[in-house]
Amino acid sequence: MKKFLMALLFAPLTVLASGGAHLDHWPGAVGDKAALQNGAKLFVNYCLNCHGASSLRYNKLTEIGLTEQQVKDNLMFTTDKIGEQMRVAARTDEQKLWFGAAPPDLTVISRARASEMGSGADWLYTYLRTFYRDEKRPTGWNNVVFENVGMPNPLWQLQGQQVLNHETHKLELAVPGTLSPAEFDKAVSDLVSFMVWMAEPQQEFRQRLGWFVLAFLAVLFVLAYALKKEYWKDIH
Repeated sequence: MKKFLMALLFAPLTVLASGGAHLDHWPGAVGDKAALQNGAKLFVNYCLNCHGASSLRYNKLTEIGLTEQQVKDNLMFTTDKIGEQMRVAARTDEQKLWFGAAPPDLTVISRARASEMGSGADWLYTYLRTFYRDEKRPTGWNNVVFENVGMPNPLWQLQGQQVLNHETHKLELAVPGTLSPAEFDKAVSDLVSFMVWMAEPQQEFRQRLGWFVLAFLAVLFVLAYALKKEYWKDIH
């Protein structure tokens, strides 16, 4: 039970001595509105069933290019109020009964992984793509980057069923999913884009502001230096 609860909390990535697992580079970006919209759809359909994002409200999704009506029609299944937080329908006591502990909120999961593992986006992108079938596990699933994970693969219908070749320590697709491998990688990239965005919706503005501040300081330095030369020219 202890291992199961730790897995539900997305226990930190560990490198397997036998497999030499590593993090794949996340190819996405938070500035791609189409990717964010697709990621929001995937998050609502495949993650929000168990994990909430309670620090984000549905009306915030208008910032990724969706209208309020589109959000209401396609992404709101547990409430009819656009200003509500993105919570799961199941009650906390029900989740504790089913899983032993309530699955964690995912609003800032990408930032949490960034502080622990370097790149939270790379961690999520790798983790969500490296589930494989393991009949020895209670859920029937395991994961390359977190051995003996307790969480089942939420995207198995899209990805299909992978198996681990214990000789090569590589994953092989045994049963195809509804998406091709390339399409699935793109879908996961979009999902990660949304999770990175929702952890800090203002990050693009913050980055633009940072460049503006640096440019302002550069101009100010030139003016200050010119003023200094003019002020001291008679003394020198």
